[in-house]
Amino acid sequence: MKFNSAAALLAVGSLATTYGFTPSSSVSSFTSQRQSLARPSARLPTHSQHTTRSATTLSMSSLSVGIVGATGAVGKEIVGCLEKRDFPVNSLRIFGSERSAGKEVETKFGKVTVELFSEDSARECDVVFLAVDGDFSLAHAENICAGDDGAVVIDNSSAFRYKEGIPLVVPEINAEATKGKKLIANPNCTTAIGLMAVWPLHKLFGLSKMVMSTYQAASGAGQPGMDELKEGTRSVLSGEREVAENKIFAHPLPFNVIPHIDKFQENGYTKEEMKVTWETRKICGLPDDFPVSCTAVRIPTARAHSESIVALFEKPVDVAAARKALEEAPGVKLVDDVDNLKYPMPLTATGQYDVEVGRLRENIAFDNALEFFVCGDQLLRGAALNAVIVAEAMVENGALKAKTVA
Repeated sequence: MKFNSAAALLAVGSLATTYGFTPSSSVSSFTSQRQSLARPSARLPTHSQHTTRSATTLSMSSLSVGIVGATGAVGKEIVGCLEKRDFPVNSLRIFGSERSAGKEVETKFGKVTVELFSEDSARECDVVFLAVDGDFSLAHAENICAGDDGAVVIDNSSAFRYKEGIPLVVPEINAEATKGKKLIANPNCTTAIGLMAVWPLHKLFGLSKMVMSTYQAASGAGQPGMDELKEGTRSVLSGEREVAENKIFAHPLPFNVIPHIDKFQENGYTKEEMKVTWETRKICGLPDDFPVSCTAVRIPTARAHSESIVALFEKPVDVAAARKALEEAPGVKLVDDVDNLKYPMPLTATGQYDVEVGRLRENIAFDNALEFFVCGDQLLRGAALNAVIVAEAMVENGALKAKTVA
């Protein structure tokens, strides 16, 4: 496989521009697939509230907002969501390590100097977004939110997703679960993206089983994963190597797909695949043995995950009714015009708040089943945007308020 150097530079440059990353992009360690996960307890809480909201409907006192990990990709996207959705920020505080402390970050809310993280400083905020790894969250999240004077904490890591009594929330599905809570877990990006499409159909027909296959971008493995894809693609296209080197992924990713994300479990599934099963059950209030199966595959794109979903239902399905439900669902964009070659793609989903859904059809292998394709920006809908909408929901239901200053 030999190409000239000009072609290599053109191809890699196009990859970077098209999929929304540059050499200066930074992805926080939170997105790494190496985080430790625990299996959820036998009984999981049931939630069924479906809530719609708009940032413009929020009317309350401005809030003191803190972000830990704001210099990583998820943290940066949280700042962007707060700005674009006009979240009521009175003051924005950014916390970091000794290496980051003292740096200045330009925001819509003014120039913010990164503070050295401490639990006491974070507790001064009304709400704190954690865009860090699970170990950090386990060490600090509960201390930040403890007591009546603690902050509300919305955690993007895997640390508390399966812990009894801590809500795992996709706001359009179970925002009601945040009432009276001060620590909220954000779901895995793959689960959040898929459930945005599945939930409206579940309400309509009653989900009975689900089979999902995912096509996940390199950015799910952090900046090192994106760098390995970019450099590996360049090295092959330039003729330097026949096959790219791999250190981050189990095998070379350029010009390849890898059906392996996270550690393999005793049942033959990977932990990434089991996250979809465990989290779907908890978020949708389904039984602990509800049948959900997933195969997770890494593909050589930079950003935005894709999913092929076969959903089986208790009631007979109607494609027209399903289309209408998806068209009306908040956070969902129906892209399904095959005559004009319009369907969900990472290229069009990258940078978008809405999850794209298309290729909707009645499955011909199973009774009462629909099949469809979903694409969503995992740094937004799968992480930052979901976290900010959680905070908006908590403002609306009274769980998040500005502290009274004595």
